[in-house]
Amino acid sequence: MQGVKQLTQGPIHKQLFNLALPIMATSFIQMAYSLTDMAWVGRISSEAAAAVGSVGILTWMANSISLLSKVGSEVSVGQSIGSKNDEDARNFASHNVTIALIISVCLGIILFVFAHPIIGIYKLEEHIAADAVFYLRVISTALPFLFLSIVFTGLYNAAGRSKVPFYIMGMGLILNMLLDPLFIFVFNLGVHGAAYATWIAQGCVFSLFVYQLRYRDALLGGFPFLTRLKKKYSQRIFKIGLPVAVFNTLFAFVNMFLGRTASEYGGHIGLMSLTTGGQIEAITWNTSQGFSTALSAFVAQNYAAKESKRVIKAWHTTLWMTFVFGTFCSLLFIFAGSEVFSIFVPEPEAYHAGGIFLQISGYSEVFMMLEITTQGIFYGLGRTIPPAIVSIVCNYSRIPLAILFSRMGMGVEGIWWAISATSIAKGIILTIWFIIIKKKALVLR
Repeated sequence: MQGVKQLTQGPIHKQLFNLALPIMATSFIQMAYSLTDMAWVGRISSEAAAAVGSVGILTWMANSISLLSKVGSEVSVGQSIGSKNDEDARNFASHNVTIALIISVCLGIILFVFAHPIIGIYKLEEHIAADAVFYLRVISTALPFLFLSIVFTGLYNAAGRSKVPFYIMGMGLILNMLLDPLFIFVFNLGVHGAAYATWIAQGCVFSLFVYQLRYRDALLGGFPFLTRLKKKYSQRIFKIGLPVAVFNTLFAFVNMFLGRTASEYGGHIGLMSLTTGGQIEAITWNTSQGFSTALSAFVAQNYAAKESKRVIKAWHTTLWMTFVFGTFCSLLFIFAGSEVFSIFVPEPEAYHAGGIFLQISGYSEVFMMLEITTQGIFYGLGRTIPPAIVSIVCNYSRIPLAILFSRMGMGVEGIWWAISATSIAKGIILTIWFIIIKKKALVLR
């Protein structure tokens, strides 16, 4: 098939690494959009950082919903490529793009119209809430750009060509890094300037993807972006992608609740510690997500091609890669959390509080990477429900645990311990689940 790289033959280590590196870099770039805003806004004040951070949780929710089409693309298109079914690959691509557009427009309208009551959940001071509402409304109008760029990324990953999204996302990040200080400080627009810079950067990324697919590339031999939805393809996409989107979206709702609880116990410093600390912690999350996505694409093709031994060997290889990096990040957060946090918010009170968040999170980093890596093999096999069950149960247990620990006298730090403990549990439980399935030969051909 034109524009596709086959992953069913050749050295596993090299293929995984070559596929994972651009995906990781792309994930870091997506994370860097938020971190760039946070780094510049944090130099205005911790209150401005709290405003942007509160919207960051909602942006996370939007990204979670977009996973329906992203994972749907990576698995459905990847398996079609592995089974050498060109027509299905193109139809799945068109359906994923169409579904992503419909969902993004609907979600954007909801967030724009109900921005005030949504931000009101955090009980922020009036001037902080006003900045957050404006930021949310600007970002909500860019959701179609975001969703379609994410689904295009998924299509390239499925085809084994993860370098293309990396280059395009990289150009968008450079633009955002240039526009942020210009709009925030030179034009003196503050938080509003960060919103404008992000909107323009995301619009440019979308435009570059369209240009690449229409004029420079022939991915999957060419396919229409929009199509009339058919039950055969739509049902398969929702079966694969919906569990992933649901548990990640529910995860975002949990974080909204934890954000409100952190605001109650620690004021805007507590909320800022959670949101900014979560963005910094995404360094490990995005690294493991990059390897997980590469593993998913690799497994999808090899599973469809009945190459079971390659599937298991790829999982073992990926686990070792993520373990080494996870250990490094754990040590960094535990012993230098405040120093890392101060890079983004230089106020002493803020980075000391944020450093405690990173220190407590550090104990769970290896287990978080273990969970996300194991998710990749489940996704590649088309079994997205087990990770969803583990994630939903453990993430929602954070709410009663956070309330219990905080009321026991631990204050806002009780919330951080609830997050860390459940991350450890998710990594252990999901790995045991896969080992049991593997032993019973339920996922192998």
